[in-house]
Amino acid sequence: MPEQSNSPPPQHQDRQPGVESAMQPRPASSMENYKGSGKLSGKVALVTGGDSGIGRAVAIAFAKEGAHVVISYLNEHADADETRRLVQQAGRECVALAGDVGDPAFSHQMVRTALSIFGKIDIVVNNAAEQHIQKSISDISVEQLERTFCTNIFSMFYTVQAALPHLQEGARIINTTSVTAYRGSAHLLDYSATKGAIVAFTRSLAEQLADRGIYVNAVAPGPVWTPLIPSIFPEDKVNNFGQNVLLKRPGQPDEIAPCYVFLASRDSSYMTGQVLHPNGGEIING
Repeated sequence: MPEQSNSPPPQHQDRQPGVESAMQPRPASSMENYKGSGKLSGKVALVTGGDSGIGRAVAIAFAKEGAHVVISYLNEHADADETRRLVQQAGRECVALAGDVGDPAFSHQMVRTALSIFGKIDIVVNNAAEQHIQKSISDISVEQLERTFCTNIFSMFYTVQAALPHLQEGARIINTTSVTAYRGSAHLLDYSATKGAIVAFTRSLAEQLADRGIYVNAVAPGPVWTPLIPSIFPEDKVNNFGQNVLLKRPGQPDEIAPCYVFLASRDSSYMTGQVLHPNGGEIING
């Protein structure tokens, strides 16, 4: 994938979640140049927020490594159809389910669907998230606070609770946190708080499931060019997005997905309770 030297042009989308097909330039999320080697052959993966961005790239990378994929998304039907097409193009099956991951009933629906079609679940990727800019903590409404926590962290509890009875020794759970969990973000206060909770959730769940041989890890991306960005930031912020890291550019989903492949495969057999940091060179603690 060619390296980028600058940030995207000014743009804004009026609703969350954003639509990948409307972004300029389009994110690199098709894993076009990725060459699989059978690391996930015969596996079944469940990926929330798999319609676009990092979730799409992960679903396609998993497929290129031999896994069938079930993706969830909220209502971005065209983006989800494109992800399904690309997974199928890689030679694996893809089931796309529309629904709200903050609803525990939907988590159980995802798991039931995966089991009914594929008979098992080997990998759970908790990736779906939302964020909202507010200048002050006083501007965060009860409704926003509850919604952000429900989508970003409660959903992970719901999905793991639904999937856990069906996970066998060697299964992988991978959670998407964020660089903001470590350095904070003044304008994304509630979002950052959920991402910090995900780090603690990952470490604690890893301790709980280690005796069962189930691995739990996380990925903490830095600035990545996904539909969330133009859907929440004003145009001028989009234009400067990603320039504050050492590489002076936002990352692309294709550059993040290999972290998930590593954590989903036997390559990470001596890692649990850990977080990988693809963030363009930002040094963080923890």
